[in-house]
Formats: sequence, C-alpha cells, structure tokens
Amino acid sequence: MSRSYQIAVIPGDGTGPEVIAEGMKTIMAVAQREEINLAFTTYDIGGERYLRTGEVLPESVLEEIRRHDAIYLGAIGHPDVKPGILEKGILLRLRFELDQYINLRPVRLYPGVDCPIKGKGPNEIDYCCIRENSGGLYAGIGGRTRPGTADEVAVQSMVYTYRQVERCLRYAFEYARTHGKKARGRGDRNTLAMVGKSNVLNHMYELWGRLFDSIGEEYPDVTREYYHVDATCLYMVASPEIFDVIVTENMFGDIITDLAAITQGGLGVAAGGNINPEGVSMFEPIGGTAPAWTGKNAINPIAAICAGMMMLEHLGERRAAARIEQGVITTIQKHMRSMEAGKMGLTTSEVGDRVAEYASL
Repeated sequence: MSRSYQIAVIPGDGTGPEVIAEGMKTIMAVAQREEINLAFTTYDIGGERYLRTGEVLPESVLEEIRRHDAIYLGAIGHPDVKPGILEKGILLRLRFELDQYINLRPVRLYPGVDCPIKGKGPNEIDYCCIRENSGGLYAGIGGRTRPGTADEVAVQSMVYTYRQVERCLRYAFEYARTHGKKARGRGDRNTLAMVGKSNVLNHMYELWGRLFDSIGEEYPDVTREYYHVDATCLYMVASPEIFDVIVTENMFGDIITDLAAITQGGLGVAAGGNINPEGVSMFEPIGGTAPAWTGKNAINPIAAICAGMMMLEHLGERRAAARIEQGVITTIQKHMRSMEAGKMGLTTSEVGDRVAEYASL
C-alpha cells in the first residue's frame, strides 16, 4: 500500500544545504524501498535571502508550509546578520505559529561512536529529553527601560499557563509509556523524570509539580522522579544510565540537551524534532550552520540523516525509520573514524551514500 506525504524543506544557511542533501538522499532511497510517496517543496529561507531581500519569513511562505505534513530543516544563521533576527524571525516564529509545543531530543550513543565520559557506552547513554517549547523565557515577555543609563532595567519573565504545562506533561507521560526503557525492552520499568528548580522557582514549580503528580496518577505504569536542573547536569555525566525519559521547561531543556548531545558523540550526531502532535512538526540536526566548513564536503551529515529518520517515524513510517537507523549504525561501525568534521574518513556525500545504501538493503 502506497503512502503519500508533502514535506517542506528548508535547507537554510552554511552547511545546512549540504547535510540536508544527504538526508534527502537517504530518505528517498528508503521511501523507494518501502513504497512511500514523498513530495518535497524547497523554501529559500535564511540569511542569504534576508541579506538579498530583507525578508525573513514571508506570510505567504508560512501559509504554504502550514499545508505540509512535516518540515525538514537544515540550519539557520548567518555571520553577516545580527543575532536574533533569523532565530526569532524564522525558528521561533515557526515553532510558535505552528504551535510546536514539544521539543523532542533522543539521546542515544550509537555503537562505534566515542563517548567523552570514561566507562560509559551505548547501554548507559540511552534516554530522551522532552522540552516544553512554547512558553517560559522564550516567549519574550518583558522589556527594558532607560536604556544606556545607570538606571537601566531589563526584565524577561518565565511565564507558563496551566494549559502549556498540562499538555507538555501529558505528552511526556504518553511518550514514557510507549517509548520508555521497559516499552523498548531495555529495562524493567518506564520512568519519567521532571527536571526543575523547585527550591528557588517555587511559584513556577508548584504548578509544574502539582500537575506532574495529578497527571501521573493516570499513568500507574510510569514511575515518577524529580531532579533539580543542576543535579541533572551532574548525573548526565556521572550516571547517565539512571535516565529514561526527561521532561522540563524551555530554558532548562535548551541547556541540558546540549550537554546530552556531547555525551552521544557531539552535534554531528544529535537530532531533534519540534512537535505539534495535532499539526505540522519540524525536524532538524541540532548543530548550527558551521560556516567554516561550508562547501568543503567535510561536515558530518549523520545528525541531519537522523532528523529525517525522526520525521519518518513521526509520520508513522516506523519500518522506514528503523532502516535509516540501521544504515547509520552500519556506516559508523564500518566506515567512519570520527564524528568530527574533517576527521570522519569519508566526505559528507560519501557518508550519505553509505547510509542510503545500507538503509535500502
């Protein structure tokens, strides 16, 4: 039976187009093998367009993107564009306008990838972070008065509504039930750990904690735990094996997922999804544009390929996604010397060739 999907592609800036090209190569190879019909629409959005036309994310483009099944994103950022313009105007706007209220970050160390933590391997680095993606400090609530004077005041508030917290936690409990370690045959229980700072941000975490406990009563098969964010950073290095599924607010999630990424081999491996469970979701490699590597055919595309894998899984194409993951693992074990750009032992396009080949067998 044939399945059809409309995919919006935003290659972006720097090395974004290079890694997205390899991801699409792999996705198309697997789609052909699995008889999936994919229609890609590529959008010229990013720093170059902004410098050329002054446009960031035209309303007409946003409306077109809304009609797609998913978004496949490379990277956004340009050294000649003031920080914040592209990030707020494209990335945050897409997340907020499309209500992608979940940031999903699997943290998995593949066999053959070096881990900087002594004595830790694939069995220990195997968990997932769920970051609330629509509220908190990122909503931009605040402002400045008397700028440039000794009395200048700058305020940015962490604000959450009941609905934002409730829907994030419910998604996290459902995810822990279906993707936790017990559900995957990797442990004897499914665990959801909430990360916060309840001893200081007591007003905020009275809401988060109360909902965590009340919703958790509906999921007796999911064990509940709580960790302060600073302790979480410690445990991610000292005892990452204690984690299964983590849920946290926007800013803390931004910080701990970068720490998690380096433990799984770095930004060349880490992929993530910005999820609207009822709408259009967006999938991307976690690393930035890496302008120093642009055009050298030396950047690692594994993260972009894994983002494509996540996209297919989200669309319900689990067998195709599993093929890509196996292609990634086989390529790493057989052909790659390192996950670092310029040290892989293969070019960017060669990595894509190998993964596409193994994934479509």
